[in-house]
Parts: sequence; C-alpha cells; structure tokens
Amino acid sequence: MATARRRTQTAEIVATEASPFEVKRPSLGIRGTGGWTVLTVAVAMLVALPVLVVLSRVFAGSGGVWQHLASTVLPLYVINTLILLVGVGVLAAVIGVSTAWLVTMHRFPGSRVFEWALLLPLAVPAYVMAYVYTDLLDYAGPVQTLLRDLFGWASARDYWFPRIRSIQGAILMLGLVLYPYVYLLARKAFLEQSLCVLEVSRTLGRGPWRSFFGVALPLARPAIAAGLALALMETIADYGTVSFFGVSTFTTGIYRTWFGMGAPVAAAQLAAFMLLFVAALVVLERWSRGKAQYFHTTGRYRILTPRTLAGLKGLGASLACGLPILLGFLLPAAVLLDLAIGGGDPLWGWRFLGFAGNSFLLAAVTAGLAVLLAALMAYGIRLRPTWLTRLSVRLAGLGYAVPGSVVAVGVLIPFAAFDNGLDAIMRETFGISTGLLLTGSIAALVFAYLVRFLAVSYNTVESSLGKISPSMDHASRALGQTARRTLLKVHAPMMRAGLLTAGLLVFVDVMKELPATLIVRPFNFDTLAVRAFRLAADERLAEASTAALTIVAVGVVPVVLLSMAITRSRPGANCAPCAPASVGNFTTNPEPRGRQNNIR
Repeated sequence: MATARRRTQTAEIVATEASPFEVKRPSLGIRGTGGWTVLTVAVAMLVALPVLVVLSRVFAGSGGVWQHLASTVLPLYVINTLILLVGVGVLAAVIGVSTAWLVTMHRFPGSRVFEWALLLPLAVPAYVMAYVYTDLLDYAGPVQTLLRDLFGWASARDYWFPRIRSIQGAILMLGLVLYPYVYLLARKAFLEQSLCVLEVSRTLGRGPWRSFFGVALPLARPAIAAGLALALMETIADYGTVSFFGVSTFTTGIYRTWFGMGAPVAAAQLAAFMLLFVAALVVLERWSRGKAQYFHTTGRYRILTPRTLAGLKGLGASLACGLPILLGFLLPAAVLLDLAIGGGDPLWGWRFLGFAGNSFLLAAVTAGLAVLLAALMAYGIRLRPTWLTRLSVRLAGLGYAVPGSVVAVGVLIPFAAFDNGLDAIMRETFGISTGLLLTGSIAALVFAYLVRFLAVSYNTVESSLGKISPSMDHASRALGQTARRTLLKVHAPMMRAGLLTAGLLVFVDVMKELPATLIVRPFNFDTLAVRAFRLAADERLAEASTAALTIVAVGVVPVVLLSMAITRSRPGANCAPCAPASVGNFTTNPEPRGRQNNIR
C-alpha cells in the first residue's frame, strides 16, 4: 500500500499495513443487494486491469529487446534502485521516528509548531526539491560562487564540492520529501501507546533511551514498517528526481524503452520485473515480523502529559525537528518564491493559466470519480463482504503500490488496442476513422490516475463508513429505503468529512504526479508538473519556479488538516486533565479513584 504522497498522506489512509483494501466486516444480511456485489466486482476489476495487463506480458515475445536490456542496462537498474531504497529507507526512518518521538512525548521550544510543520515536506514533490537544490548547490549556484569569492578559488579544480546530481543527491532529496510518511504513522502509533507500559519500564530501572528502544519502538514497529514501505514504494515510483539527476532506475528505463526504443512489450516486461521489487518490500517486512503480533489490551486512556526538555536538551530537540523542516520545506519554498518573483515563467498569463487549468481539471475530475467509486465499493463490501468482493478490491488496491510509469504502460496497452480495433472496424464498415478516442483524450490519463490513487480515497471512505453502526442500515431499510437511498440519504451526510478528506488527498496526489502524466497525456496537453519538469530539464530553473511553487502551495492545506486530525486521534485527547503524578522522568495524569484498572 505512499502526497502531498506518494503522496498527504493520510493517517488513517496510509496506516493500513496489509492490502490497502482489506476489509473484515460482517455482512449486514440485507436481501436484494446482489447488484451492489456485481457493481463492486466490476469496478474493482476494471481498476485492476492495467496491473493485470502488465503481469500478462511477462512471457510475451519482445523481438530480442528484453534480452538486450537484460544483458546491458538491467543490472544497472537493479543496483541503482537497491542503493536508492537502502539510502532513502535509512534517512526516512531516522528522521521520521526520532522527530515523531520527540514531539509526541516531550515539550520543548517550538514543539507545538513542529507537530504539524514536520508534515510540510509532504506537499513538495521530490522533483521540485531536486530543481531547487540543483540551483543552490551546482557550480554556478550561489553557494559555490560564494565559496570561490571567499577563498579565491578560480575553478572547480581548486576545491572539492559534493555533486548534487548524483545518486547520493537523489537519496537526500527523496529522504527529505518522504520522511513524513514514517513520521505520520510513527507519531500516530506513539499517541496510541499505553503510558502504563512506559511507566513500568522506568520503574524497572530502564532509562529514557532504553525505554524507547526496548518498549516504545517495538510496539510502534508495525506502523513504522507501513510508513517505511510507503516511502520506499514512492522511491521506486519516482521519475522526475532520478531523471533530472541522471540516475538510471527502473522508472527511467521503462520510459526510455517505451518512447526511446519504441518497444512497448519490452517496457511492460521491465515494468513486471519492477513489480517484483514492490512485492519483495511487502514480503520482506512480513517475514521479518514472523508471527509476532502487537496488541493493546485496553481501550481506556490517560491524557498524555509529555516530559519537558529545557536548556541544551530542549535546544537540541528543537534543532533536530527544525532542520528537516528548513531543508525540506522552508528553504525550497523560499528559493522558489525568490525565483518566481525575480523571473518566473515567461508564459505567465493565459498560457500559464491553461497549464494550471489542465492540472486542476484532471485533479478535480479524478478526485470526484475516486470518491464516488470508493463509496460504491466500500458500501458494496459493507452489504455483502463475500470472498469475491474482497479478492477483487484487493486486486484493485495493487495500483497504489505500483509506480506511475507501470500504471501508464498497463493503461496504454489495452486502450490503444481498443482504439485501433474500433478504428479498423469503422473504416471497413463505414469508411470513416474514429481516431484515438481514449488514448487521444484525457480519458486514459484520468483512468491512470484512478488506478494509481483509488486506494487513497477508498481507505478514507471505508474508515468513515466503518464508524457508522449497522443499526443505521437496518433502521433505514425498515423504513422502506433502498440500499442506494440509504447510502445517499443516511451515510453520505454522516461521512461528509471523510469524503472531503479523500477528495483533497487524491487532488493533491494528482497535482504532483509526473511519470504517468508524461507517458499517457494527450499530444500538446501539458500540466503544471509537466511544465515544471520540462523547463527544469532544459536548465531553466527560474522559469520552472512558478509552476513548482503553485504545486507546493496547493499541497499545504491538506497537509495541515491531516496534522490536526492526527493530534485528535488519541482517544481521551479532549478530556480534561487530572492532577499529574510523576514516575521516573515520565509525568502522567492518573484517573480518579475507582477507575485504576486497565487504564492506558
């Protein structure tokens, strides 16, 4: 199971560890709902079609292109992808887990701001980060220019400076953008942990660090692993950063094979091989966990009263939390704003509004359809959770774990076959050409987005629907309402917040999506993401800043709303605090007398 991603993101959305569509809810036992089952299965299988198409091409003939790739560039793709995964995984885990523990269990200068600000890099696409740091750290950038002026160096031969356009630079860019996935789920897990367990650890003589590594971290491991898996999937899916830095990975290889070599079958086979990496991430985490399971034995909570850090400890905690925000959001946003004011896109005006309009149109249409389809599927499973519906939605959930380039290949193959077949029939029968009805319009692009991001919408909608008691369904049906009217008149108003959240998250993810847009978009149809990437690829970073800054600005609002939802996620968070009691270095709020049993 990644925006602003992915991608935003998404405490309840990205926290799902198993299949992103796994639902275990007893049937409501309502008769006459067979149509919902058919609809659920049909929608889910349609969404799963591109992934199944890619897998079906594994053993197809490619005219020797696959053999050529396997003997030349495939080892390089494998090595670079593995290096990226390891580097980004370590960086995202260290930043995400450490900052989540600090802001959840401690109070220090700025901690309240850091709670939501640490999620802000989620709004910045990785390729935008790459453009900004290239402009800052390249040979002609202000940093190296200042160093040469200060020390009198005449050329690059007089000093050494790390190359930003390298695989190490790609790891840094992706790590700064993707650590919020780990932070998001780690903080949610820490908020839900029992204070009693930590207190017992301290009374047994464990210090703060030993309590963290020996108790809190193992309990949060499932959530951390889920966030890390999302970050690694987004790493595999990235195209803009690695392409801009000249790092050859599976995603860049698929794009070159399809468009550079004109070999769609070989590109599909490369995409299928890439899916093995995605599957390996999930299997490896499950295997490492073994049969271990993690439970809390009570649903009663005590209010969290974090430990106060003062002096040097407080300063160190502020620096540890502030540095990722500075490097991952404030500095890139400031540079983009300065470039946009000083130069900006030369097509600013109606042409730029056209790019923005294309992006907003695609994002709005996809978000609306994603929420609608997610509601239909979630309600279908609520009515009849049969093995067929569960299997079909699990297959549909594969799209979120599949890179955009793979989804694009899976969409173009059947859509192009349909267009060509229909055109041939119309030519033979009526002597007219229908052209490219699907692949020549935004229909294929919207469908690719749905395949990629429907899981994001589904999990939010399903979570909201799951909070509604089944008695509401029975009461509605007893009053003569059909299943459709029950969904529209009863459930939809109660799920309004969840539906809005799902739409916002999909909207932001679509705004940032680059690989699928580059491959599937119609001719002469550019979005903000494509505009920014093309200008930056031509070394016109100042001109690319306007489109990049617009994408970042759109992603900020959902990120802030998401942080607010996480803060309220601990049961009992809105209760009035009791008098604190100190245990070791932890400060807790005891329950009133008579309620001391089974309290967290």
